[in-house]
Amino acid sequence: MSPLPQASREAMERLVADCRALAARAAQRVGGRVHLMEVCGTHSHAIARAGIRALLGDDVRLVSGPGCPVCVTDAGQIDLCLQVAQRPNTILATFGDMVRVPGSEGSLADVRARGGRVKVVYSPMEVLTVAQQEPQCDVVMAGVGFETTAPTIACMVQEAARLGLRNVLLLSAHKLVPPALSALLAAEEVRLHGLICPGHVSVVIGSNAYRGLADEHGVPCVVAGFEPADILLTIRMLLQQVADGDARVENAYRRAVTPEGNRRAVEAMYSVFDVDEASWRGIGVIPGSGLALRDEWSAFDVMDRFGLVTPEVRDHPACHCGEVLRGARLPAECAAFGKACTPARPLGPCMVSSEGACAAEYRYRAA
Repeated sequence: MSPLPQASREAMERLVADCRALAARAAQRVGGRVHLMEVCGTHSHAIARAGIRALLGDDVRLVSGPGCPVCVTDAGQIDLCLQVAQRPNTILATFGDMVRVPGSEGSLADVRARGGRVKVVYSPMEVLTVAQQEPQCDVVMAGVGFETTAPTIACMVQEAARLGLRNVLLLSAHKLVPPALSALLAAEEVRLHGLICPGHVSVVIGSNAYRGLADEHGVPCVVAGFEPADILLTIRMLLQQVADGDARVENAYRRAVTPEGNRRAVEAMYSVFDVDEASWRGIGVIPGSGLALRDEWSAFDVMDRFGLVTPEVRDHPACHCGEVLRGARLPAECAAFGKACTPARPLGPCMVSSEGACAAEYRYRAA
């Protein structure tokens, strides 16, 4: 079983010592530093907050991956949100992290400052209330997120249909995590020896969802919880596999994640969405990594209703968020980090989102 989230000081010290010893063995086996990627923005912040990188020593390099849903939403999709928010008689509903993400011509915060209707919601179901209160407006939900949020968005669409709310629309930018990880591993830009798999996503899709990654790419995968003890346990399990020359899926978060996941949530998701291609910031278009509304739910598709086309991607030339999301660069290795790019004046989403790797590094490096 996983250790208790609040491990004792002695237990933590043993975990760190075990990780260091295993890291030395693993590094010797692979002929260099062991590269482990965390694939969850919450893990990125937990790692930075606890100073885990420094605890592990020089034999391990922890890199961030495409685990922040706001960060992987590319500039074209951000610009599309800006377009929708500026339409007359339209309210764009979004989760709070999206508001300050810069697009080609400002952010949703700028649109709101100019009088655009941008509403931050904490649950997709709030969209239904807004649509009922303002029937003269189209209320568009910016559907940004992974398998964690897609089921709730699907339920929102189903409930809108049940209530006959024709003014509820969806801009679907949902993404699926395993296909993106497979694309990263296949590209071999960064040699990865292990994946710290996301906790929240895995609650929905289950630990079995990563079997293909371990089998096809020969990379160990361990699902992690969010406390420092959870993450250190996960790293120890990964390093043990690397040192032994093994590659399989393990679960260090069994108090929340099962092998099969939440079947009802998955069924709800696929009752409304079909698998489609998706464009990921810094990675590009990945087949089978996105979710699009099924034909029977197309009446809720904002792209069809308004005849929209996603603008061409235009990232800020000084922003290296894409490389951070691919594990090719640590945040502090970007020349703009902490200088031209800060949380107050971000160049890209990795410095804005509460799950962004750059935001984590900036916040906790100064702590």
